[in-house]
Amino acid sequence: MTVNIQLQQQITPELSLYAYNDIPVLHLQHAVGSAKIALQGAHLFSWQPAQTQQDVLWLSEIEPFETGTAIRGGVPICYPWFGNAGSPAHGFARTSLWQLSDYEIRTNKVRLVFSLFSALNIVLAKVEMEFSEQCELRFTHYGNSAMKNVQVALHSYFNVADINRTQIANLPTECFNSLSQSQEIVPSPRTINENVDCIYAAPQQPTEIHDQANQRTLFVTHQNASDVVLWNPWHKATSSMAENGYQTMVCVETARIHRYLEAGETVAVRLSVK
Repeated sequence: MTVNIQLQQQITPELSLYAYNDIPVLHLQHAVGSAKIALQGAHLFSWQPAQTQQDVLWLSEIEPFETGTAIRGGVPICYPWFGNAGSPAHGFARTSLWQLSDYEIRTNKVRLVFSLFSALNIVLAKVEMEFSEQCELRFTHYGNSAMKNVQVALHSYFNVADINRTQIANLPTECFNSLSQSQEIVPSPRTINENVDCIYAAPQQPTEIHDQANQRTLFVTHQNASDVVLWNPWHKATSSMAENGYQTMVCVETARIHRYLEAGETVAVRLSVK
């Protein structure tokens, strides 16, 4: 599908607003690197730190960028529920329009803040993104009194050269397999060679993605998470994803699934590359 990309506004020399079909997208071009964030979902779908050859995040090559359709790739924000706990699946935040509510551009870092408002213009959530040598994404839940059992997942898709030459390290050796609905003992480090959808108890240490074909390691540090989800659909047909898209991606998600969020709580992920 062809994506029509048009410049809408130059906000600062480093920050510009484009339209990808109907979806407004912020482009960041700065000495620390580049990033792209869709205002639909406050959705970071590209981050390439300076002096690196590849994007850290994976984006579907057939992504249609359609209003109301969640973007396949990057870091979708699943909120205020995960999976099929409500309708639509993974919550309404991914398909809602967020606002750029604050930004700060310095020589060695950039901070962008996005806010999600209710129909009554009450702030429900904020996402703060900070770009330097690393990228930190902080999600804060405010919500309202009607929101119960609030969950969030920062559903990060990582770009790897070859899933067959990728290892996921520093995850526990036990997980809940969402496909078989059972607890399982699994190897750590873990390689992926089938459809995987597993929920782990969040470890203290960063998850490491050894992207051997690209000769790099991606570090995923989970903050105030209760769970980490590992996902790759393998051959299973998946919407907005090419048939062999699974070969160049792996999802390692920073989540609060089993421990609900209180108002004012923040869940964060920090990404770095070596």
